[in-house]
Amino acid sequence: MYLPAHFEENRPESLHALIRAQPLGLLITMSDAGLQANPLPFILDADLAGGPGTLRAHVARANPLWREVRGDVDALVVFQGPQAYVSPNWYPSKAEHGKAVPTWNYVTVQARGPLRAIDDAAWVRAFVTRLTTRHESVQAKPWAVTDAPPDYIDTMVRAIVGIEIPLTALNGKWKVSQNRSATDREGVVNGLRAAGLTEAARSVEG
Repeated sequence: MYLPAHFEENRPESLHALIRAQPLGLLITMSDAGLQANPLPFILDADLAGGPGTLRAHVARANPLWREVRGDVDALVVFQGPQAYVSPNWYPSKAEHGKAVPTWNYVTVQARGPLRAIDDAAWVRAFVTRLTTRHESVQAKPWAVTDAPPDYIDTMVRAIVGIEIPLTALNGKWKVSQNRSATDREGVVNGLRAAGLTEAARSVEG
């Protein structure tokens, strides 16, 4: 990822917060058949020793990813935050000198590390229980794994495989008009809000 210093975000709390808010990552792996990309919901477990942490997810057993991923190439997981087109019409400076062009604002985190498959029913059951509990917590009456018949859950668990990526790198890019003047940034915020893009506007506000 091209990463100019003024767009770089390396604070762990900001990177972790984006992954928690946007947990559907695009997992990119290399196999002998070439590059593969699979969108998966991840959980990031922070490293208490201060490292980048570990990503965990699961895939369908029928997905060849877990058998074919190459061990000599790190996996890459891309998480996308707010993004939006930025019109030069939103810059007050455009009225002064006309030197403005369109751009695109976005927030992204990229995570890298070796992927290993975990073909263990107890691990998978514990993980999907944890994943479900997390995402069902916003429901008025959260669904639990134990709500389904045990034999059905046993069948479903056998149909999936866990994956784990101990991260070697976690990098963020916040391209949110930092290279513009304060007045132009305010113009971008106003333009995004007028377009109904509240989250993208908040990212510019910082």
